[in-house]
Amino acid sequence: MRVDTKAATVESPVKSPVDGQEAKDVDLLTLEDIRDQIRYIEKSVATKELHFMTRVLRGINTLRRKLNGNVLRGLVHTYFAPQSQQWNYFMEFLPEAMDAPPKLNLKLKTQKSGALLPEVEVYLHLLLLIYLLDGGMTKEATNCSTLLMERTQETGRRNMAVLASRCFYYHSRAFELDDRLEEIRSFLHSRLRSATLKNNHDCQAVLINLLLRNYLHYNLHDQASKLVSRVEFPESAPNNECARFLYYLGFIKAIQLDYNAAHDHLVSANRKAPQHTAIGFKQALHKLNTVVELLLGELPDRSIFRQPEVKDALHPYFQLTQAIHAGDLGQFNNVLKTYLRQFNHDKTYTLILRLRHNVIKTGVRRISLSYLKISLSDVAEKLQLDSAEDAEYIVAKAIRDGVIEAVINREHGYMITTEASDLYSTREPMDQFNQRISFCLGIRNQAIKAMRYPPKKYDNDLESAEERREREQQEMESAKELSEDDFDGFP
Repeated sequence: MRVDTKAATVESPVKSPVDGQEAKDVDLLTLEDIRDQIRYIEKSVATKELHFMTRVLRGINTLRRKLNGNVLRGLVHTYFAPQSQQWNYFMEFLPEAMDAPPKLNLKLKTQKSGALLPEVEVYLHLLLLIYLLDGGMTKEATNCSTLLMERTQETGRRNMAVLASRCFYYHSRAFELDDRLEEIRSFLHSRLRSATLKNNHDCQAVLINLLLRNYLHYNLHDQASKLVSRVEFPESAPNNECARFLYYLGFIKAIQLDYNAAHDHLVSANRKAPQHTAIGFKQALHKLNTVVELLLGELPDRSIFRQPEVKDALHPYFQLTQAIHAGDLGQFNNVLKTYLRQFNHDKTYTLILRLRHNVIKTGVRRISLSYLKISLSDVAEKLQLDSAEDAEYIVAKAIRDGVIEAVINREHGYMITTEASDLYSTREPMDQFNQRISFCLGIRNQAIKAMRYPPKKYDNDLESAEERREREQQEMESAKELSEDDFDGFP
């Protein structure tokens, strides 16, 4: 009978309320974390210190993983009066729950005065917007973000500007997911003008990047280039915003055929990007940088394709690199056909189409190294071209560009490879040396700018030589007096 009882217990276990209690405890801990962040906001407003608000913004990503409907309902019950305008607004977006939401046992100073701080209300509104975006409710998120933008304009305090910079990002993200990004372009322009006049560098950096993303989303490269030429990106912007700006700038330069400048901007963006986070940004950065290096005639480092966080995302670009390295036009066309949708999604398809000439040049170079004399019809067959006339045109262009050292015999229809000239007699070593020196000087200049020099008032605190001698003499006299007093006290 005991065995049967144990078997029955195993087959039909009784559900313990421990799991539900643990979930409530996690939600309560999340509410306490949010309460601590709100205290930092209140402290920032009271002391007018911006680093408290910056600390709150850094903690949003951690809280984002813990947000749910119960946590937000607990915030509504804790910080808003029942049936108030804010209460009703928040409850419209939150689903009803069977259990009572957790509530913090605290009394707010702002509740005694009748209203929350505008910064606190905007912060809670931002958490609601993030919850809607993560839940896939794009229509509700756009409505929520529109009202949030109105709330950020109600006060002109510096603390609100720092918080509004993060609100701008999620506002643009909501409209991008809803495929209505074009509707907020004029709004972003107006806020950028306002931020520039008020010297709000945080908002200015975010808004410039959002406008560039808006233009590039619709392939408006000329408008994006004009925006870059007419605005000045603030030097005091955070590294994340600097990395985004350099990435967009590299993309614009690549579209404009300035591959050297594009490569420099992308390398700088990679240095400023976070090392262990922002995996999606790193993937997009390495994709574009791989294509730019191929357009420069260089092969990317193989170790880049082996990194675990970008290995799967860069697999199509690895196959593209192999096709270009082999000079196989057929393999290149197969890669384009296979990964056409992904290349269009990455917005690199236009740049990849330009690599067709690089594939042909690589194939011609391999043929010239393998054959001393070869007919143009065989060249067309190896390069998978339509006719010998096309092969003649491509070979002639390769000879003119200095890709190969050869001579074309049009009467008999063949190509003769000549002896290669001395590479060090050309300008290529000088150009490569100049490029490396410029790169090193650029790193040095950026390192100097990143150094923090002491303020000028620091010199005023230093004492002169005479003052130091007087101080030392006074210390010696006082020490001598103390020693005499001590000796006088002995019997």
